[in-house]
Amino acid sequence: MRTMTTAYAVCPLCEATCGLAVTAADGRIASVRGDREDVFSRGFICPKGASIAALHDDPDRLRAPLVKRDGAFVETSWDDAFAEIDRRLPAIRAAHGNDAVAAYIGNPGAHSLSSLLYGRVLLKTLGTRNVYSASTVDQMPKHLSSGYLFGDPLSIPIPDVDRTDFLLMLGANPLVSNGSLLTAPDMRGRLKALQRRGGRIVLVDPKRTRTAELADEHLAIRPGTDALLLASLVNVLFAEGRVRLRDLADHVAGVDEISALVSDFTPDAVAAAVGLDADTIVRLARDLAAADRAAVYGRIGTTVQRFGTLASWLVDVLNVLTGNLDREGGAMFPLAVGGQMNAAPGRRRAFRHDRWRSRVRNLPEVLGELPVATLADEITTPGEGQVRALITIGGNPCLSTPNAEQLDAALASLDFMVSIDPYLNETTRHADVILPGPPPLAREHFDVVFHQLSVRNVAHWTPAVLPTDLPAEWETMLRLVGILAGQGPANDVAALDDLVAADAATRVGLDVAVTGDRRGPARLVDLLVRSGPYGLSLADLEAAPHGLDLGPLQPRLPGVLSTASGKIELAPPALIADVPRLRAELERAPHEYVLIGRRQLRSNNSWMHNVEPLVGGDNRCTAQLHPDDAAKLGLADGALARITSRTGSLTVPVQVTDALRPGVISVPHGWGHGVDGVRTAVASAHAGVNSNVLADDLLLDEPSGTAVLNGIPVEVAPA
Repeated sequence: MRTMTTAYAVCPLCEATCGLAVTAADGRIASVRGDREDVFSRGFICPKGASIAALHDDPDRLRAPLVKRDGAFVETSWDDAFAEIDRRLPAIRAAHGNDAVAAYIGNPGAHSLSSLLYGRVLLKTLGTRNVYSASTVDQMPKHLSSGYLFGDPLSIPIPDVDRTDFLLMLGANPLVSNGSLLTAPDMRGRLKALQRRGGRIVLVDPKRTRTAELADEHLAIRPGTDALLLASLVNVLFAEGRVRLRDLADHVAGVDEISALVSDFTPDAVAAAVGLDADTIVRLARDLAAADRAAVYGRIGTTVQRFGTLASWLVDVLNVLTGNLDREGGAMFPLAVGGQMNAAPGRRRAFRHDRWRSRVRNLPEVLGELPVATLADEITTPGEGQVRALITIGGNPCLSTPNAEQLDAALASLDFMVSIDPYLNETTRHADVILPGPPPLAREHFDVVFHQLSVRNVAHWTPAVLPTDLPAEWETMLRLVGILAGQGPANDVAALDDLVAADAATRVGLDVAVTGDRRGPARLVDLLVRSGPYGLSLADLEAAPHGLDLGPLQPRLPGVLSTASGKIELAPPALIADVPRLRAELERAPHEYVLIGRRQLRSNNSWMHNVEPLVGGDNRCTAQLHPDDAAKLGLADGALARITSRTGSLTVPVQVTDALRPGVISVPHGWGHGVDGVRTAVASAHAGVNSNVLADDLLLDEPSGTAVLNGIPVEVAPA
């Protein structure tokens, strides 16, 4: 007779943090459903969460380390894999310096407790300035703007969607993404509830997305012009005397400077550039100002563009000038159960960036990282500090970064590469050693980041649901730390973990002994929760398998701020220095065709494409374009189009749809699996094309160095 057990877990596959009820029989997953008792998601589940068993059991997941010998990968023991790393990596550092070894952290790192808590220890020991991550092809502009406005890069105001009356969203598609920089399960249900209580949703996006279809109004803006529209909305507020700071008046500096900065961005001046008429812009500004409780929210469409930082900044300028920041129903600051810097007591250090610059292209550092768009340059350009070795953690930059073919060629030239990754994929095929970690349900989980971005204050702890023979990723990282520290491949991981825990306890002002006999991430999470604002411990979370509801968001000013002035710095010099570049955009003629990305419900970047249940349905790697453009170009539905940019060309099947505004081409992100040397059978059978072959590594948001993935100039023709 089979023994059936049900455990409760939080889905670690996207930002929504939905509760799962996982039923297992004899050590294997029998079923996965939404946890109806979860305090946050209430049974909601998306196709990704429902398919987590297929991800867990994927036969292509690596079950042992791989070492490349004579050009081919062979399975080996953990001791042998670390011996190979010890033989080669320290020698490169000794000969060429710390900066000769780079690190890249992929998107899954934000969902991995090991990566979040122990990755920083690995990077600190590595001691390199060549750190890169998926942040500079995603959300870095929002960190930069929030850092200067509020003092901390994770002080990101979250729209209080459950209580607002008017929600203005730009470049966001939460019905497909499940929310991003906005942790909120069942966004469809939440948005419909907003409308049922008489509220209104306006979505600004070049495409009529699923979210746009639900919205009360969709404004099809020209890609990459969100900052111009936002600046014009601010202009109208000042011109018509609609600025209303309400309770923020004593907490804001720089209001008069903003008025002067936006004086040129009148609705008439920006209308042609943004593709909306001036009357619509004026009406939108008035509606926003008149709403009793309103929130402005911008997501990836606003960050991966030429003015990503300014767009991110102006979103919160609008929230401030309408008096809706830190106010019920407006844009508010969550209070996480632990690990949140803006909740730490005492005086906190104000944010700054540009502390160093990249060697080849002189691009600025943000959050200790350099723009990934220049990683290939750092590898291929000779000279002192040239990157000769690379450590990747859960990423696939050969698909996810701009001018992807250039980076692919650069990785092939490295002297040595180590990947902590469960797959032999398009990036890790270049590695010399691949170190796999356990599948998601075989590891502990706690959302260090997403509790800080949540529409409601909640807390969950997930113990490992199923056993595994693989070492935890945090153990692998500490073993690498030991090698980098000169302790050899057979170093004492337990002793290193004790040092990490002792340091963590000191930083939060606790005695590490309070954690008892806990080890690894559980010990560190216990310290974070004990030092948090709710007077809880990890034991309290363990006793609540469906999560703890810590209540709705509450006003947090001025305590949340850590700027030098102690106020919201509405016009920080580091940001307003980029306004002249935006002003010059008013005179630039638009390109005939521009490329944008496309989010798909069943996909969360390239690493989900090897899961059979997730590659069907409407997950199609096609080039969508408007019927008028199709007729002009002589392209019919299903025909092949050739799309060309400065960096490359793709041949893609056409999908004709009036959901896009004319002049816009949309190709989804993360595909392009048709290469040799990988072990991802499902992904290879649904290869698609890599849209980042067209992304230009020279086209960046200048303040943050974030790659432009929306609004890429392209040429289109029949193939």
